[in-house]
Amino acid sequence: MATKAELIAAVADRAEADKKSTEAVLSAFFDYTAEEVKAGNKVAWPGFGAFSMSERAPRKGRNPQTGEPVKIGKSRSLRLQTSAPMKAWLLGRAKKR
Repeated sequence: MATKAELIAAVADRAEADKKSTEAVLSAFFDYTAEEVKAGNKVAWPGFGAFSMSERAPRKGRNPQTGEPVKIGKSRSLRLQTSAPMKAWLLGRAKKR
C-alpha cells in the first residue's frame, strides 16, 4: 500500500510538478469527491471509474464470540465502480494507456 507521501511523490514525478502543488491538487480532488458523494452525486473519471455512495440496509448478524444475534444498523460507504477499460487493463486484457 502506498502512503500519502509516496502517492504525492509518484504523482508529482509523473506530472513533472512540485510536491507541494501536487498535494494541494490531490487534496482538493479528494475533498470535492467526498463532498459530492456525500450529497448523493456520482463523480466519474472516464477510463478509470466512478465514485458513488453505497447504502446497506439494516440486517441481523451474529456475535462471533458468543453466537448471539446482533442488530446491525444501516450504513453508507464510498464505492468505486471501475470503468470497462480499467477492468480490462487490471485483468491483463488490454495494454496500459
